[in-house]
Amino acid sequence: MKNNYFYFLLVFVLVLFSCTPEKTEHIKLKIMATSDVHGALFPYDLVNDKETKTSLAQVYNYVDQERNKKESEIILLDNGDILQGDPLVYYSNFEKTETKHICADVMNYMGYDAGTVGNHDIEPGHSVYDKVNEEFSFPWLAANAVRNSDGKPYFKPYTIITKKGAKIAVLGLLTPAIPKWLPEKIWSGMHFEPMLESAKKWIKIIEEKEHPDFVIGLFHSGAGEKQSEEINPENASILIAKKISGFDMIICGHDHHEQTSWFENPDKEKVLLINPKSKAQFIAEASVDLNWNAENKKYEKEIKAKLVKVADLEKSEKYVEHFQPLFAEVEAYVSRQVGTFKSTISTKDAMFGDSPFIDLIQHIQMDLADADVSFTAPLSFNATIDSGDLQVRDLFKLYRFENLLYTMNLTGQEIKDFLEFSYKDWFQQMKSAKDPLLYISTSDKGSRLNTMFFNYDAAEGIDYTVDVSKPYGTRIKISQMSSGEKFDPNKTYRVALNSYRGNGGGNHLTEGAGLSKEELTSRLINSTTKDLRYYLMKWIEKKGTVDIKCDQNWKVIPENWHDAAQKRESELLYGKN
Repeated sequence: MKNNYFYFLLVFVLVLFSCTPEKTEHIKLKIMATSDVHGALFPYDLVNDKETKTSLAQVYNYVDQERNKKESEIILLDNGDILQGDPLVYYSNFEKTETKHICADVMNYMGYDAGTVGNHDIEPGHSVYDKVNEEFSFPWLAANAVRNSDGKPYFKPYTIITKKGAKIAVLGLLTPAIPKWLPEKIWSGMHFEPMLESAKKWIKIIEEKEHPDFVIGLFHSGAGEKQSEEINPENASILIAKKISGFDMIICGHDHHEQTSWFENPDKEKVLLINPKSKAQFIAEASVDLNWNAENKKYEKEIKAKLVKVADLEKSEKYVEHFQPLFAEVEAYVSRQVGTFKSTISTKDAMFGDSPFIDLIQHIQMDLADADVSFTAPLSFNATIDSGDLQVRDLFKLYRFENLLYTMNLTGQEIKDFLEFSYKDWFQQMKSAKDPLLYISTSDKGSRLNTMFFNYDAAEGIDYTVDVSKPYGTRIKISQMSSGEKFDPNKTYRVALNSYRGNGGGNHLTEGAGLSKEELTSRLINSTTKDLRYYLMKWIEKKGTVDIKCDQNWKVIPENWHDAAQKRESELLYGKN
């Protein structure tokens, strides 16, 4: 009996080994990825009503052609931030929610193998991203988005893609900075682990459990050249490439840069880092040769990388025809009239001082929040809304992001300190009318701002001056409330601002006003349930005709210095009128 047992055991082992597939000697992979598409699904700009040369229609044409060549095994990946940034996705997010989301329709049609969740994919809220996660026919990854209830990932942490017997592991991570930008109810039930910590944990699990032949880090996080030494950096892709062995390539994003670089991991192995910018401008492409080494029992890898310029590609007519009915539905939506503007407004003026564009948003925010003071910044560098009929599409120029409207309690001193911080990176200190005002750099490609204009917060509800001849901390002088009442540094005021700023985005409330993260939460009086653009639309619909005036409640002094600098620098940034 005992001999029979050993006989059957021997037979079982022999059968098991005989069933184990032999490794394919040579495999050619082509790994292609998009990142930060921000709703560029169709080759048409619905906001500005014109055709575009970069969208997933062009990407699909290229991918389809590569698949048809059958020269390589194709893997198509997306690196997050697809659910925000365009009327096409906004419509599915908030207007037509009873059918399958347009992103699920498009990406399933294109045959994506995996994707990673981006911070702007979290922004529309649970009802949107939970639904989309179910509708995708591929795994949506985020290993470091951890469920509070059981400590397990809220989304799938990684996936295994098998090509001719080779196992390709894809680990998804996203920037952990979401709590700095978004209110907790949007990401309730989860928290975000530091990327380095999560990558260490999951690469070990993947290696021990899956024994992969090739490992891809699909990270919705920027390269992070300047932030790598922070404790929990927003952009940590280079940090992981250098500090953690096991990755063959890392696809990064979030920072909207184009990059192809190589780094060395702790085992002295080369790691590819590639970033395809944003809005489907590039496809990240890695051509990988896997050659089986029978002696070492592993694949030797050769990787060649490039960024494919999407503007050079033709759109897929098959794709366009397939999604034309969906597109036509959204086109009709954005063409709907919501009101009338008596005058034209532009964000160009908002770079240099008080402007009708900003005052419109300020007055709407103060009205909706019943606030004493309002803060807002220009969210576009060069947007214009013409006088005449205002359509839904124009609201995407007026307000680019799906922020909520917050109402918070701030003291007069905190308001003053907030403004000091805002103007610190907005206007330089000047010593004469010939000195620069804005932080501008000029190269052979033209002139651009070096600081982030979406952090140029101005205030409404108070009258004040910004003295650019003085250093940070001593520039702001608040003379009174715009109502004529006395402004009191010790009094608490109701302040309207967007949720990005209210959660500490830009550091105006934290580093500027000196509030802790806990204090930000305690100061919150109210939050809208829908995004601010929705309420702007309803406000304008109610008004019908909007006569936009700039009330000049703040100005930059010395005025002659400011005027001279504005004339010079407006021409640098925008050209002569």
